[in-house]
Amino acid sequence: MSLDKQTNWKKNIILFLSGQTISLFGSSLVQYAIMWYITLTTQSGVMMTISIICGFVPAFILSPVAGVWADRYNRKLLIILSDSMIAVSTLILAILFLMGYDALWLLFVMSAIRSLGTGIQIPAVGAILPQIVPEDKLTAVNGTNGSLQAFVTLVSPMVSGALLTMATIETIFFIDVITAAIAITILLAFLNIPVHAKALEKQKTSYFSDFQQGITYIINHEFVKRLFVFLAFFFVLAAPAAFLTPLQVTRSFGDDVWRLTAIEIAFSLGMMFGGIIIASWGGFKNRIHTMTLASLIFGVCTFALGLVPVFWIYLIFMVITGITMPFFHTPATVLLQEKVEGDYLGRVFGVLGMIATSMMPLGMLVFGPIADIVKIEWLLIGTGLLLFIQGFFLVGSKVLMEAGKPVS
Repeated sequence: MSLDKQTNWKKNIILFLSGQTISLFGSSLVQYAIMWYITLTTQSGVMMTISIICGFVPAFILSPVAGVWADRYNRKLLIILSDSMIAVSTLILAILFLMGYDALWLLFVMSAIRSLGTGIQIPAVGAILPQIVPEDKLTAVNGTNGSLQAFVTLVSPMVSGALLTMATIETIFFIDVITAAIAITILLAFLNIPVHAKALEKQKTSYFSDFQQGITYIINHEFVKRLFVFLAFFFVLAAPAAFLTPLQVTRSFGDDVWRLTAIEIAFSLGMMFGGIIIASWGGFKNRIHTMTLASLIFGVCTFALGLVPVFWIYLIFMVITGITMPFFHTPATVLLQEKVEGDYLGRVFGVLGMIATSMMPLGMLVFGPIADIVKIEWLLIGTGLLLFIQGFFLVGSKVLMEAGKPVS
C-alpha cells in the first residue's frame, strides 16, 4: 500500500462519502417527487409500473457495459460524468416544466436517464473504494456508507413530501442540480485519486472481449461464482418481503397512509443502526459468519412478518429486518473488494448490479400474480422458511468459508 494512501485515506474518504451522500440526497428528493407526482396526477397503477420499469431496466441493461468502463477508464471521471449527465437532464426537465411542458413521458425519460447514471455509478464506486481505503478499513467504510445511504433513504421522503406541499416540483429539480454540482466540485477540486493501472494501459481488446473476460473470470473464480449464485436465489426469495409488505399492510392492518410511512421509516432506521453497528464492530472474524447470521435473522423476520397480528410488533420486525441488511451487504461487498483483482473489480460489480436489479423484479413476476390468489402472509411464511434454510448454504460451503477468513 502506498504511503499516500496510508496517510491521506481518512481525508479522501470523508470528502468522497460527503460528496456522494449530498448527491444521493438530491437524487432521492427527485425520485420521490416524481413518484408522488405521477401517483397524484394519474392515480394509475399502470403509470406507476411504467415509471418503475423506466427506473430499473436501463441500469440493468447498462451494468455489464458500465462494469467494463469502470475497469478500462478513470473511475473518478466516470462518477463525475454520470453525476453531470443526471444534473444536466434534471436541469433541462426543470426548465421544460417551468415553460409549461409537463407531459408524463418527460418524467419517464428522466427516470430512464437517472437509471443510466446509476448503472454507470454503482460499479465505479464499488471499484474505486479499494483504491482510496486501506484493506483493513473497508468494513468500517462500507458500513458507514451504508448508514449514510439509509439515513438519506429515511429523511428524503419526508423532506420531499414537505417541499411538495410548500413549493413546486421544479424547485426540487433545481435542488438536485445544486447537490450534484457540489458533489462534482468535491471530486474535481479536492479529491486526488490515482488512475488504476488498467486504465493507464492502451486498450488492446474490444468492449465485448473485456466483458467476456469478466464473465470468464467470475465463472472460474469459485468464491465469486458461488457468492453470486447465492445472491441470485436470495434476491428472488426476498422479493415478497421487499415489494409485497406495503400491500399486505393495506390489506391486513388498514389503508392509512401513516402505516405505509411507518414501515418505510422502521426499515430505514434499522438499516441506519445496522450500518453504525457493523462499522464500529466489524463483524465476526470470518465474514461469512456475519453474512450467515444476517441471512438466518432475515429469514426468521420474513417468516414472522407473515404471522404477526399486531401492527406495532410488525414494525419491530421491520426494524430488525433493516438492521440485518448492512450485516449481509457490507461483508459481501468487502469480500469482493478484497478477493477480486483490481483490474476486474468494475466488471464484477457490474454483474453484481445486474443480479441486484433483475432478480427481485423476476421474483415479483412469480410472487406478484400469486399474491392475488394466495394471502401474502403465506408467501412471507414460505419464503422466510426457504431464506432461513438457504442461510446454511453459506457455512456449508468450504469455498465461501475459506474466502471469509481474515486476511493475514
